Amino acid sequence: MEIQELKVKAAQIRMNLLTIIHRAKTGHTGGSLSNTDILTALYYEIMNIDPANSKWDDRDRFIASKGHSVESLWCVLADRGFFPREELETYSQFGTRLIGHPNNKVPGIEMNTGALGHGLPISVGMALAAKRDGRSYRVFCLMGDGEQAEGSNWEAAMAGAHYKLDNLVGIIDRNRLQISGTTEEVMGLDPLDEKWAAFGWNVVSINGNDMEELLQAFRAVPEVPGKPTLIMANTTKGKGVSFAENVPAWHHHVPNDEELALALTELSASIEELTQKGQV
Repeated sequence: MEIQELKVKAAQIRMNLLTIIHRAKTGHTGGSLSNTDILTALYYEIMNIDPANSKWDDRDRFIASKGHSVESLWCVLADRGFFPREELETYSQFGTRLIGHPNNKVPGIEMNTGALGHGLPISVGMALAAKRDGRSYRVFCLMGDGEQAEGSNWEAAMAGAHYKLDNLVGIIDRNRLQISGTTEEVMGLDPLDEKWAAFGWNVVSINGNDMEELLQAFRAVPEVPGKPTLIMANTTKGKGVSFAENVPAWHHHVPNDEELALALTELSASIEELTQKGQV
């Protein structure tokens, strides 16, 4: 897909995730909005996947360690054809597969996640298995920045460097906000990039809401042979909805009817502008 098409797709995914959260009256809105560009780059351009064969042995693996921000992932998987789009209407309803965290009963989900700090250790194991089995697939693990307070991440970081897993890509959605305030107020993380580098990872810091920078970073992997890559994706929580951006309360705020209408209007305007630019 062209850059403009990817940007339009990201805006469409944001519209969809807001709609399913509004319908279900539950969800993690801010973090799903912040990670949408990351997922769009991965699922529409970077990862080697086949929605018709979700268990293909040589598929690239994606682990959503920040599993609570699942709404953007559900919308992407449905749009890519892993399951029918109509199923999105059942999100968080009784008996649905599309619960509030990734559920491996759904095609395209590698593991159940939600307990923070679990995704990267599993990703290290998957990447190590690929190396030992002589397979070419890569493993992408999306983490939250608040999640970096979990010690299991740092054990996994050591292991990833020790085993020279250059087929492993960790991504931190660095929006600097978590449920109870800023990350630096809750548990200071900076200098986070230097910490990951000290653990032996190749660290690339980018604007995680800039599609060009995301694609450049992902396409460069492995930039340093023998080293896992950590992409520090500096993002804006609530990205794409002006009145939600950088507002801590939108961590799990459910938009009311008026807020949904305003947000969809903003995103529709963004799509129209992007479409016009693409036609020039």
